[in-house]
Amino acid sequence: MANVTYEGMFLLDSNKYAVDPEGVKGEVSALLERVGATVLATRPWQDGKLSYEIKGHRKGLHYLVYFSMDSRSLTELERLSKFNESILRHMVIKLPEALIEPMLAMATGKGEVITTFHDSEAVNMDIPAAVETI
Repeated sequence: MANVTYEGMFLLDSNKYAVDPEGVKGEVSALLERVGATVLATRPWQDGKLSYEIKGHRKGLHYLVYFSMDSRSLTELERLSKFNESILRHMVIKLPEALIEPMLAMATGKGEVITTFHDSEAVNMDIPAAVETI
């Protein structure tokens, strides 16, 4: 079966990451390599308070990983992620072909931020008279 490109969001233990960021990143990379994945790009995404407690943690770091692997390895990735103490939760989605290049570019800092309107339109927007600015 052909390799498929995935986006993985791993919610990591913030305390472990703060003490040893390279070690925790290495754990995630090693886990992916163990299931035969090729890591394409990684980046910490957001660190902060969680909406609810997960495994006794009130804070977590969202760690974004793009990787390709044989889809038959997803079950093993799921199993290994549950046993890793640094990973509180995870989610893996298959990327559509059209999004692979733009998402990798954004993750590596080479992409263009796309907005729904041009920045010049934001400057020219009229504020209604009923809205007061503070």
